[in-house]
Amino acid sequence: MRSKLRKYIFAAGSCMAMLLSATGTAAAAWPERPVEIIVPYTPGGATDTVTRAVAERLSQRLGQTFIITNKPGANSTIGTAQAARAKPDGYTFVTVLAAYAVNPHLYKLSYKNSDFVPVSQMADLPLFLFVAKNLPVNTVQELVEYGKAHPGELTYASSGAGSSAHLTGANFAYLGGFEMTHVPYKGSAPILADLLEGRVSMVFDPILVPMQYAKKGDLKVLGITSSKRWEDDPEIPTVAESGFPGFSMASWVGLLAPAGTPDDIVEKVSKEIVEIVQEPGIKEKFKAAGFVPVGEGSKAFGELIEKDSAMYGDIIAKAGISLTQ
Repeated sequence: MRSKLRKYIFAAGSCMAMLLSATGTAAAAWPERPVEIIVPYTPGGATDTVTRAVAERLSQRLGQTFIITNKPGANSTIGTAQAARAKPDGYTFVTVLAAYAVNPHLYKLSYKNSDFVPVSQMADLPLFLFVAKNLPVNTVQELVEYGKAHPGELTYASSGAGSSAHLTGANFAYLGGFEMTHVPYKGSAPILADLLEGRVSMVFDPILVPMQYAKKGDLKVLGITSSKRWEDDPEIPTVAESGFPGFSMASWVGLLAPAGTPDDIVEKVSKEIVEIVQEPGIKEKFKAAGFVPVGEGSKAFGELIEKDSAMYGDIIAKAGISLTQ
């Protein structure tokens, strides 16, 4: 009896060792075929550009192709939903912006945050406060005073309800104690056209395109929404130091994987990204697109998502924001 028991224990132990060995070998061999990164935004945009830069380096460093698939629509929820349905085998990832933390508060989604595991943040995307040149203000405080003296007259543009620009503008008006009217657009080009003509008062927008016009005097730039000043334009004050203590609403971009993706694969990609975003060539590409490189790994990215989800939920509730605004 004891002999049979010893044989059973030995056989079970051998099977477990073989299973662990096989699992370890499979994980070590990853990636054995092309890896897909879903970008739920249009090709050629800043988010797409940043993701492609990182994917190219992942391909080179890991010896396998990382393919970008663009699935834009519904404030990024279409592509994100597709990623949530993907097999969690390490061959599908999805790029997300701060909209990922916003969408659960505004949309009825087919997925939830627990359907994903954070891999790593890749960058911050600070927004700048641009105003029409015909608006008689030159500082954030003058803008607030003008808003209070002309209730409801000021308008602020965004790329749609629930976008970072929308929520940043709503929070700015709420904290400043004055009213503004939100004007949603379907893209950045019409926003810029109307801002240049003075048909809309202001926009919280990334630096990339509007700053070219601000430097020519066609727009005014009054502040930056991040906690630090922009390295290339340090004369632009932060909104926080312009009468809004603690104001920090930079957007961000990062990578998620479907929940259940093997931990060692998530950790491997996370470590790669942390190193990649600090490479001089990548930092320059990010900077050119208006991003600040940030690689802090899975845990830190998960904490950021949780923190921002609570912040955006609070803003949406206080400002009474809905998808019809």
